[in-house]
Amino acid sequence: MLLEVKGCTVLYGKAKACEDVTFSIQEGEIVSIIGANGAGKTTILKTISGLKKPANGEVWFKNQRIEGKAPHIIAKTGIAQVPAGRMIFTPMTVLENLKLGASLNTNRDKFDENLKKIYEYFPKLEEKRLQLAGQLSGGQQQMLAVARALMAEPKLLLMDEPCVGLSPILVSEIGNIIQEINKWGISILLVEQNCRMALQLANRAYVMEIGCITLQGKACDLINNEKVQKCYLGGI
Repeated sequence: MLLEVKGCTVLYGKAKACEDVTFSIQEGEIVSIIGANGAGKTTILKTISGLKKPANGEVWFKNQRIEGKAPHIIAKTGIAQVPAGRMIFTPMTVLENLKLGASLNTNRDKFDENLKKIYEYFPKLEEKRLQLAGQLSGGQQQMLAVARALMAEPKLLLMDEPCVGLSPILVSEIGNIIQEINKWGISILLVEQNCRMALQLANRAYVMEIGCITLQGKACDLINNEKVQKCYLGGI
């Protein structure tokens, strides 16, 4: 098992953002977590990446416990995150953002190799490599956020709402990118309010409601689940 979250409860003050959350990701999988705003999805990603410390529970990655460790230590183990809202450094150039993504890798040859691969897959980023990131379109900024995370050579990529604010055409493009990244051998944990897309992309999925996982299973089964269709897919 690549990642195991076991019985995690996460607090904001005295309020429970998540309670007794348990799920797993195997190597090579795309796993989606769907749910409404405030369900606790982003909190779980923050807990995995070290931005939040659980009050109870464990997080295991590659057979090592990582909960409560500093984010840069967790990043070194092979976890990278594409945060909600992109969170790129807008006063810096595209290339400078990509260099930051690779900051834990001191091998210059490997950096050049990874940068070449990124530019081959995201040619627009090479074209705009010296342009300030804040001058990119919304879609291009999302591409940069993904590319920056990939420069860290992760084994697991956490993606938090990558489709928010994007046009349907760009949403489809992001979906294609997620599938391509997975073909590179990178496992993906996708948190997304576009539930239909998230379920179509995933091998398995979990439904979160008010901080708890209430449904889980193969994504192809959940997409046909009556409750999921009614609450998240616009069904009747």
